Amino acid sequence: MRICLLEDDLELGRSLQALLQNADHEVMWLRRIADAKLWVGEGGFDAVVMDLGLPDGDGMELLRQLRRQQRKLPLIVITARDAIEDRLDGLDGGADDYLVKPFAGSELLARLRAVVRRSQGDAAEAGAAEWQLRDLVLDEPRMEVRRGLERVPLSRTEFSILLTLIKLPDRVVTRRQLENRAPCQMDGRSLDVHISNLRRKIGEGYIRTVRGVGYLVERE
Repeated sequence: MRICLLEDDLELGRSLQALLQNADHEVMWLRRIADAKLWVGEGGFDAVVMDLGLPDGDGMELLRQLRRQQRKLPLIVITARDAIEDRLDGLDGGADDYLVKPFAGSELLARLRAVVRRSQGDAAEAGAAEWQLRDLVLDEPRMEVRRGLERVPLSRTEFSILLTLIKLPDRVVTRRQLENRAPCQMDGRSLDVHISNLRRKIGEGYIRTVRGVGYLVERE
């Protein structure tokens, strides 16, 4: 894969460049936001691994800009910012994954494989009218959920929440993302109620809580 590495620290940058190259990736290592805007904006990368603390601007703003420009491009944030608010901002800003420094090189490689695999799966399923999660089938045009021949009755908001989660399998979806995509205005308390109702209707074990961040569904 062709990877864009955006990291201003010389020692860490060299280490990550070697790590990625040893894993048979082609790496372009950049150290400034201005260069990233130029090279990533032209496309041609399979993924971006980027720090947020950069010398010539706001890394978060760059993250949002890259996500607006290239919606399907896998983006992994690597940063020392470990507060839960920073993690939420990064995920809400468009990061597919958020890795706090220091981290093991093997973990970065595993997360990189995972986000690229998800991206490729999303592209293949982009035109799908039906989405499957184990024994559940979501019919998007009809806005209905089936288990075998049996229909599972969901409200419009419950269906929207479940559809959002299923379209992003094995990926944490933040509470803010779910609230923003709902067909009606929602706050934190009402989201909790809808999640509880969903679990009661479809069964436990489908929707996992990631405490303090959001929710995810796992393919298996």
